[in-house]
Amino acid sequence: METTLVSVGSDVPDFEMETYEPSQGDFGKVSLADIKKSGKWTVLVFYPADFTFVCPTELADLADQQDKLAALGAHVVAVSTDTKFAHMVWRNTEGLMKNVKYTLAADTTGAVSRLFGVYDFATGLALRGTFIINPEGKLVTSEVNFYNVGRDAGELVRKMEANVHLLANPSEACPAKWTPGSKTLTPGKDLVGNVAAAMA
Repeated sequence: METTLVSVGSDVPDFEMETYEPSQGDFGKVSLADIKKSGKWTVLVFYPADFTFVCPTELADLADQQDKLAALGAHVVAVSTDTKFAHMVWRNTEGLMKNVKYTLAADTTGAVSRLFGVYDFATGLALRGTFIINPEGKLVTSEVNFYNVGRDAGELVRKMEANVHLLANPSEACPAKWTPGSKTLTPGKDLVGNVAAAMA
């Protein structure tokens, strides 16, 4: 099947997935259209599979940051190709998952994973992809790791903070390791060759 991949800077087509909602202890659905209507950012965190090894460490780390992400206006959705039923059992049996309150989405056909280019046709699983979609539906951040490298949710928070700042201040740019309150850059002819001075 040929799939058009969404790329950074482009508008993301609408998608919908069945979910398990740990905060409600029930099943539901999530769609990009509904998140956009609520004015929120969408943070998609793809992972290979429930009942695996690196995955619960990542989702537990993400759970430690879920309040910060929510305060930044993000709707966090963790996605694998497992069913919503597997999500429910894993979330409620694996000790590392006990603090997970964000949405667990079931991409059982792999359609959404293919859209973002993280679907592994050899295994039917999703690679470790992290994507930030702004409230207008534009993809602003993309990161993909192979199966054996876990991510740092603290860095995801930093990227969210930068993207939130830049949406409100579109003439600025955030340099490496930027955090709220630190200097930004304003691209223009006076900055060419003078970044060191601007950062001093």
